Amino acid sequence: MLENRPEKLRVIACGMIAREVLAVNQQLGFEHVDLKCLPAAYHHFPERIAPAMDAAILEARAEGYQHIFVGYADCGTGGELDKICEKHNVERIAGPHCFSFYMGNQQFEAADDDFLTTFFITDFLARHFDTFMKRPLGLDRHPELREMYFANYTRALYLAQTDDSELDEKAREAATFLGLEYERQFTGFGDLVPAINKAAG
Repeated sequence: MLENRPEKLRVIACGMIAREVLAVNQQLGFEHVDLKCLPAAYHHFPERIAPAMDAAILEARAEGYQHIFVGYADCGTGGELDKICEKHNVERIAGPHCFSFYMGNQQFEAADDDFLTTFFITDFLARHFDTFMKRPLGLDRHPELREMYFANYTRALYLAQTDDSELDEKAREAATFLGLEYERQFTGFGDLVPAINKAAG
């Protein structure tokens, strides 16, 4: 008698959360989830996300995947990503951005803080601050640009997915470099866990 196996799932995610999606998948014990990522650099170019996702979903369909989950929040697309999800009848992670779903969307919305002056750091940003922020923004060559880019920020809030003292120190160094007050909040993977569990379960 053939075992009733779950349908294979293609998760198309932001490269910034690839490590976390894999960790959640391992934590949940799924063996039928396949991960593909769009470039993390799209964080700097959110207008590229929706067209790239459209192409990635079509590619997944061509490969035979009928069950697809979008590993992005809105992430600055201004609703364009939702249009792609609706077009292909797929779901995405709820929330405006990864900072929200890591914290937990409900908690983020209920927080007595508008976060307008908060620069968020995740494990990914702590790990890749030099290559993902400092160099692309030219801050390594022109530190005077810090005031231009970060003048309206007052603090750096590290939303930690893991308890890692090395990443904590890297996040603290990033805050110091930017001239911001440093805070740390352990979130774990937040709403990413139930989102993956629901999509793959």
